[in-house]
Amino acid sequence: MKVLHLVPSIAAVRGGTSIAVIEMVKSLRAIGIDAEIVTTNDNGKTLLDVPLHRLIDYEVEGEKVPVRFFPRFSPPIHAMREFAFSGSLTIWLWQHLRDYDLMHVHAIFSYPATIAMTIARQQNIPYVNSPHGLLCQWSLQQGAQKKHIYLNLLEKANLFGAKAIHVTAMQEQVEIELLGWSLKTIVRPLGLQIPPAIADAREQLHRMLDIPSQVPIMLFLSRIHPKKGLDYLLPALGKLRDRHFAFVLAGSGDPEYEAALEQLLQAHHLGDRTYKLGFVTGIKKNICLQGSDLYVLTSHSENFGVSVLEALAAGTPVLITKGVALAELVRSQQLGWVVDLEIDAIAAAIAQSLDQPQVNQQIGDRAAKYIAEHYTWNKIAVNLQQLYI
Repeated sequence: MKVLHLVPSIAAVRGGTSIAVIEMVKSLRAIGIDAEIVTTNDNGKTLLDVPLHRLIDYEVEGEKVPVRFFPRFSPPIHAMREFAFSGSLTIWLWQHLRDYDLMHVHAIFSYPATIAMTIARQQNIPYVNSPHGLLCQWSLQQGAQKKHIYLNLLEKANLFGAKAIHVTAMQEQVEIELLGWSLKTIVRPLGLQIPPAIADAREQLHRMLDIPSQVPIMLFLSRIHPKKGLDYLLPALGKLRDRHFAFVLAGSGDPEYEAALEQLLQAHHLGDRTYKLGFVTGIKKNICLQGSDLYVLTSHSENFGVSVLEALAAGTPVLITKGVALAELVRSQQLGWVVDLEIDAIAAAIAQSLDQPQVNQQIGDRAAKYIAEHYTWNKIAVNLQQLYI
């Protein structure tokens, strides 16, 4: 079976979706599906330095995946650049989409995704769409008027034309059902490649940050964006500043928003205990995940939350808000804390975690075992194969 995965960007700066698509294709190829990626050379404010128009073996952390890149039109206007227009991608899709048995489209409200589904409908090529949270209520409320027009003029027909709408959690399925469209949604979670355990990760992280070994570390590791609820998390941490802890902020985002967060850190007297690492990958990322005492993600909305899964796989308890789609998993399996997006609730849960280090260890051990049994990419790939047939 030959499957084409289309995604507007696979740049790491675009966050979890880009990473998930790469891992998805790797795992599908491992079980015998001829899967490829087609995308643009988008890299946020810049462009990836990659060969264009031809299939290449694109290397990510030592592993290769077949990718075909096309140039993204790059005007200085932010909104147009984010739309990732690509004329040559359009032409290629029109000429070659028939070479594939099925297309899996990742995202909506983006030129590559919209034009790909439109061409597939015209050529009667089956396709699956993964909206990756873009049909959830919080996302639809951002730029609501423009999205309403876009949905009704273009995307609604594409969504109804899909073989299935692939959602990654029951919570995302429920939110899509609120639209009242009766779309055919099928739940298939994302997975992860579990990195090897680092025996002294906690000691390494404390040494790396020059933090005394007895000081617990709270970790936020995600894209820095207003969606992530840091304007709730930082005041919550500020309420606990008489307690011993360090806060690691690992991620990158818009410079203006990062500057606003810096002001928030200072306002809540957290500057002397906050360690800003920027975007981290590889061994440094694994040390952060495995060496921290609590992973925190206080998002307004997450259609899945790959970083939460990574923390659990690393044996680190998590504190997440109800808008994170993995909340039910964390609650039902007792893998951490699930709270309202409310400052006092977040602060109370963090305080509870600080008060029970031995319980945290038990939670972490249980989490690592559960994720290894249920959420590796090899297991997820088989589920996706059944979706394609």
